[in-house]
Amino acid sequence: MTVKEQIVFTSTDAENAGASDSAEELEVFKKTTEGFSFRDVGWFKACILFVKVLFATGVLSLPSALLSLGVVGGAISIVAWGAFNTYAFVVLGNFRLRRPHCHSIADMAEVVGGVIGKETTGLLFIIGYVLVTGSGIVGVSTALNALSHHTACTVWWSFVAMIVVIATASVRRLTYIGWLTYAGFISIYAAVLIVVIGVTTRDRPAAAPQSGPYDLGYVAINNPGFASAMVTSSTIFVSSAGTSAFLPIISEMRIPRDYKKALYPCIVLVTASYLAFSLVVYRWCGQWVASPSLGSAGQTIKIVSYSVGLLGLVVSAKLYLHIGAKYLFVRILGKTRHLQANSAVYWGTWLACTVVLGAISFLLAEAIPIFNYLIALVGSVCFAPLAISLPGLLWLYDHGHYLKGSLAQKVKFFFHIGMVLLGIFFLVGATYCVILLIKAAYASGTIGGVFSCADYSNSS
Repeated sequence: MTVKEQIVFTSTDAENAGASDSAEELEVFKKTTEGFSFRDVGWFKACILFVKVLFATGVLSLPSALLSLGVVGGAISIVAWGAFNTYAFVVLGNFRLRRPHCHSIADMAEVVGGVIGKETTGLLFIIGYVLVTGSGIVGVSTALNALSHHTACTVWWSFVAMIVVIATASVRRLTYIGWLTYAGFISIYAAVLIVVIGVTTRDRPAAAPQSGPYDLGYVAINNPGFASAMVTSSTIFVSSAGTSAFLPIISEMRIPRDYKKALYPCIVLVTASYLAFSLVVYRWCGQWVASPSLGSAGQTIKIVSYSVGLLGLVVSAKLYLHIGAKYLFVRILGKTRHLQANSAVYWGTWLACTVVLGAISFLLAEAIPIFNYLIALVGSVCFAPLAISLPGLLWLYDHGHYLKGSLAQKVKFFFHIGMVLLGIFFLVGATYCVILLIKAAYASGTIGGVFSCADYSNSS
């Protein structure tokens, strides 16, 4: 164990860690006048970054999730997973305040699991953000397909999306893309609002038969079967589970201990928006909801919403790639003078990280071009261990003495053991179910094949 890992502040010190000289010395990015400083993100800008990390992919997949669980089960699941993921990140945030050298969740895993824990967690983190970048590329290519009425092969649109995402993700500091993040958030929020208003103006869903009787498919409680329920739960869970990406953002905050000021408004806004938007779209579209949901209100509204939301989709994918690449970059140059130096080594390493991870995201997007399946796979394979099991394990590491404490302390102790087990259950169960559904989609022709030119926007 390194000297840094041995330094652990008390719970009282944790609240003031960001202001202490000893904590500042352990931060990965130093406040400096030489080279350039990453530490210039305030809590409000951090809040917007948090919102943008969570909002785009989540809101586009949730109406389809309600179709599987029904309106009651879906609404309860959205609120419950939002509250759970908030608590899990508070555990991560407090753990980081006690150990300011932790730039990422992999650094935290090293504290409790050594090198094996760090490398395993780091691999899951990269895989997760490569997959979610892939989902962003699918979203952008779907938008370009819709706007062009599928005038070119989907693979080409995905390639264009990859180039744009890599170019924008290569901006080296989060503060430089602050204005773009604001614009991206407004863009996707406005696009979803257009769809929500659009679906309420139609007599029947755009995808439903336009004459004669039809079944809306709107139910209060549904029984979708184990596989569909697991995939749906994973989709809803992942809509607010990207909190592991908040840790690198905290490392670029001027005052890291202010992370809760950014976290709570973010979660309230995101959860309320998820609930409102998904309930309205599902109420008016039922089983005829599109995936992504921007295509649910008919061709005209689809073109308008994708036109407005295209910037937001690009910004989301760019953030995912930037965060994954920044983790890899810090792992490579973290102990060298090049980390904050404007050198050729810096730029070569940074651009290599964004290009390589962006290219892998493109390949995965072409292998699994169905938006909801990619999102569910991210939740089961990566975010289940990162956002459920690991926070529970970190809490147990700091509170092992609770096992011999009062009854209330013992209850808390076993609750966090339950978190660890729940994450393992999702990792195994939901991944198996997602694979089953992906195989079924290939068999039925829903997925045309790897590098398919099929129009998944249904605009041609």
